[in-house]
Parts: sequence; C-alpha cells; structure tokens
Amino acid sequence: MKIETQYSYEKVYRVTSESDILKIIAQEVGDADPEGTLKYIKEAIKNSKVILVGSCRFREVKEIK
Repeated sequence: MKIETQYSYEKVYRVTSESDILKIIAQEVGDADPEGTLKYIKEAIKNSKVILVGSCRFREVKEIK
C-alpha cells in the first residue's frame, strides 16, 4: 500500500515511505505509539478516507486502471 502525505501548508500530496511516515507521526503526536497510529491510518484509508494527524493528512494512492 502506498500512502500520500500533505501538511496543512502544502498544496500537493506526496508519496511517502513508511519509515518517513513513522517519523511524521512521532513528530506530530509526541508520546503516542507511532506504529499503532500507522496501523490505524492504514485501516482507515482503505475506505477512501483522508486521515488528519496533527497538521498532516494521509490518504491511499489510487491506482489508475
């Protein structure tokens, strides 16, 4: 699964690696469990939702068929 991220001050989404996503989550939520939060994000974005964590949005990359 590919995940795109976008900070609130950015205009475009970018494909982001899982290791970078974990760093973003740790930076945005501090003491919370980054791996557990990533697991939640992956489940939630499967249903075409956009998840906001702090000031960063996460969504699944949609494949063009």
